[in-house]
Amino acid sequence: EHPRWDKMSLLLHEYHASRHATFTTVGGAEAVQHFGDAKAEYHGLHEKAGLIDLSFRSRVCLTGSDRHRFLNGQVTNNVKDLKPGDGCYAALITAKGRMQSDLNVYCLENELLLDFEPGLTEAVTQRLDKYIIADDVQIIDVGASHGLMTLQGPGAATVLATAGISEIPAQDLAVIKINHPELGEAYVARQGRTIPGGFDVFLSAANMQIAVEKLTAAGATRCGWEALEWSRIEAGIPRFGADMDETNLPPEAGIDQRAVSYTKGCYIGQEIIARLRTYGQVAKALRGLRFQSGRSDAPVKGTRLFSGQKEVGYITSAVASPRFQEPVALAYVRRECNAPGTELVVGAADSPERATVVTLPFASR
Repeated sequence: EHPRWDKMSLLLHEYHASRHATFTTVGGAEAVQHFGDAKAEYHGLHEKAGLIDLSFRSRVCLTGSDRHRFLNGQVTNNVKDLKPGDGCYAALITAKGRMQSDLNVYCLENELLLDFEPGLTEAVTQRLDKYIIADDVQIIDVGASHGLMTLQGPGAATVLATAGISEIPAQDLAVIKINHPELGEAYVARQGRTIPGGFDVFLSAANMQIAVEKLTAAGATRCGWEALEWSRIEAGIPRFGADMDETNLPPEAGIDQRAVSYTKGCYIGQEIIARLRTYGQVAKALRGLRFQSGRSDAPVKGTRLFSGQKEVGYITSAVASPRFQEPVALAYVRRECNAPGTELVVGAADSPERATVVTLPFASR
């Protein structure tokens, strides 16, 4: 009845269901929403470490002797100089500079591992495939054979050590291959998906359940997507599919500092990105919003923002923040109205509700 659903289901669906998981979909793929109490999961993540099954995300490997040179000509960051154990964050953009995906790129011994948002494997593979002419490059979807767990929070390194993974990468986006007696061959990458202090673990699908059991026994709180998403929004980190899509340029989302190399030379869309840097700012940019009305609920995605009678932006992600004890939101705001401290009207031009533009990441008041 649902031929695609089996393919899109989590590798550990039955196991999570037996632990009272409630499921949701992200980018058309199945994810655990929570295990009964998202607030408790959120606090577990922030107090020590939260363990989230991210196996619904897309994962492809590039093999072949031309893989570095080829990918370097496709993405915004410098891939050609990555050595085994290095990683970088990059965007895949069109010739007009519009985003098709963001990517975490990890350089392994014999392949480049790309980790990106769910539901995009086909689109990203087709885009890359289109440009493989005489290059020795193969694109392999490893989403079904290899799972992805993320461990986020201040105690993430301690939890890994307790579970017998004492060697961890020191630099952001660096990756280390481990051979664990129970988890087998796995890759641990330093990846802060929320607050600083986080690791992604890529491992064989066959060893996923034992990984969950070992890491929770070592002190991690089993978490769902909801707790992770609240934490991401509080951290002011944009997510492709929520705060970035095919209409956006990387500098609008503020990811150019992390995702763009201005010295690497040619790649598809490079002229547009270089021109934006040379000739000034983008027409709109992602900002944080703090609300002044004492409201307790988060505004919905797409809520419009006004300055006087003029519509000047819209909300992309929002959360009733446990950390700040009030709602916070990410929003695109037009250049003439997005300086920190600018007051905007929320929802409709005649609405009494006000929000103040703040820079990201959010700071405590």
